[in-house]
Amino acid sequence: MPETEEPQAPAAPEQTSPPEQPEEPEEQADQPGTESHDDPASIDVVVNKARPLEPADYYPADLRSPNVTTGPGGAGAQLRAAAAGAAEEMFAAAAAEGVSMTIVSGFRSYDTQVSTYQHWVNVNGKAGADEVSARPGYSEHQTGLALDIGDSSGACNLSACFADTAAGSWAAQNAHRFGFVVRYQPGQQDVTGYSPEPWHLRFIGKADAADMYNSGAKALETYYGLPAAPDYL
Repeated sequence: MPETEEPQAPAAPEQTSPPEQPEEPEEQADQPGTESHDDPASIDVVVNKARPLEPADYYPADLRSPNVTTGPGGAGAQLRAAAAGAAEEMFAAAAAEGVSMTIVSGFRSYDTQVSTYQHWVNVNGKAGADEVSARPGYSEHQTGLALDIGDSSGACNLSACFADTAAGSWAAQNAHRFGFVVRYQPGQQDVTGYSPEPWHLRFIGKADAADMYNSGAKALETYYGLPAAPDYL
């Protein structure tokens, strides 16, 4: 018989590497404008006509009265602890530069806002009230992070002319150094929903306040990348 080659065992199939799985994207850290700004206890909460407080009767746990000069209506005014401390620093700095400043209003509860809003409805009608006063549950004052300031004369307190007083001018140029921004600025009613209030300061912390001031943004909605809120939904 002719010699035959011994049959060879079938070659083992070449091992191949499993297909590469696409890498999962790393979790992104929060970028400016990506936060929700919904938590009423957060200093970066945004409250406006489209963003009511939840719960509506939110009541801050750390209110205290800042040790600052009070104006008419400001006796007993309270702020959250961080805002109160920042207000004390701000008032002291203004006084050191010869500018007299007073606190006219601070925290307002839901029930107090019911009365405040109704007063403006009685004076201006509902449409007019909505331009100058927040409905209950929609007020920044309820967060404990907002205050209304005045000057020692009181002549322009809670009036547009406050912007031209020494206190109003100083606050516009310096409040950010202490964590505050002028919340309702001229030309921003289509964004904020309110007429200008040069006396209304909102605490958002020193880092954000300085960044917002330097960026040129005139409203929290713009700075935080949130929709404008000219009207109630």
